[in-house]
Amino acid sequence: MSKNPGATFAKRARERARQEKQQAKAAERAQRRAEKKERGPLTPGEDPDIAGIVPGPQPRQEGDA
Repeated sequence: MSKNPGATFAKRARERARQEKQQAKAAERAQRRAEKKERGPLTPGEDPDIAGIVPGPQPRQEGDA
């Protein structure tokens, strides 16, 4: 007799959860790749991290006094 009869069921559940997580991550990667293709190429000389940021004073937030 085995020491822990539920061990095989627990292991199977862990493996199933791991596979589901891997499938979800693969779907997210595919979605990011598709979004990257949609954006198209960047303009030369433009840094993607600061694209669209306006320099200078920023408008005030409504909650600021």
